[in-house]
Amino acid sequence: MATPVPVLVFMGPAGTGKSTVAGMLAGRLGWDFQEGDDLHPEANVAKMASGHALNDDDRWPWLDRVAAWIDGQAAAGRPGIITCSALKRSYRDVLRRDDVTFVLLMGDPSLVLERLLRRQGHYMPPSLLTSQFDTLEMPDADEQAVRIDLDLTPQEQVQEVVDRLHLLPA
Repeated sequence: MATPVPVLVFMGPAGTGKSTVAGMLAGRLGWDFQEGDDLHPEANVAKMASGHALNDDDRWPWLDRVAAWIDGQAAAGRPGIITCSALKRSYRDVLRRDDVTFVLLMGDPSLVLERLLRRQGHYMPPSLLTSQFDTLEMPDADEQAVRIDLDLTPQEQVQEVVDRLHLLPA
C-alpha cells in the first residue's frame, strides 16, 4: 500500500498571507500549488466584491472544489499546497483527510487589516475582515494543525512550517 502524500491547507482570514507563504513554500519544496480563491464559483466572487460576506450555503460548493483538488493530489500521489480560509471546523471537516495538515497563519487583526488596506486587485474588501475573524473557529487539539505567527517574515514563516512539519522537497 502506498504511503499517503501530504497536502497542506493554508488557512486563516483574508490578508494573513496565505497565498504568499503557501506559494513560497510550494516553490521551495517543488510541490503542486493551488490558489483556493481561484476555485470560488463566480457568484461567490461577485458577492464578496460587492461587500457581502459569504454564508455557509455559498461556501459548500467552493469547499467541495477544494476537497476535490486535495483528493486529486492523493490519487496522483503528489504532495500539494492549497489555500482556503477554512474558518470553521465544519469547513475543515469537509477537507480533512489523514494526509492533510492545516497551517493557520494568524496574528493581530489590526496587522491583518493594515495588510488588506495595502492589497491591490483582490475582490475581498477590507470591510469584510471583521466577519472573517468573527467566523473563525480556532483548530481544536484533535485537528491536525499548526499555527504560524504573522510577526515572522514570510521567509521565516516558510522555514517554521518546514521545521515543524519536517517537510522535504518532492
